[in-house]
Amino acid sequence: MEASPSFKLGSLKKSPQHFEAADRVKEWTRERFDLAEDAAILVTELTCTVPGCPPLETVVAFWSDHKTRHDFKIFRPIEAIVLDDLPPAWLKGSLISDDEDGINCSCC
Repeated sequence: MEASPSFKLGSLKKSPQHFEAADRVKEWTRERFDLAEDAAILVTELTCTVPGCPPLETVVAFWSDHKTRHDFKIFRPIEAIVLDDLPPAWLKGSLISDDEDGINCSCC
């Protein structure tokens, strides 16, 4: 029997406000970490199924060059995120991900 995944992507039907909020988080990330206009930034809202995990969280991943991926989580739905929820710019180096398969951590 296959184990169920710890995270599930949200509903495929999203409101215009959801997409506007995701665009806003992308722009804030670009500005906060001084990323180039063509830098890839991904913003995804996930539903967590692990006990004790927040019901919804937002994962942000970005590339500072073609090889260096950075990522962080915000324990809020995309539409509830405010600018102060993003990590400070000086943490950029600590957000580098060495996980080639995705965003994983020992906590979930």
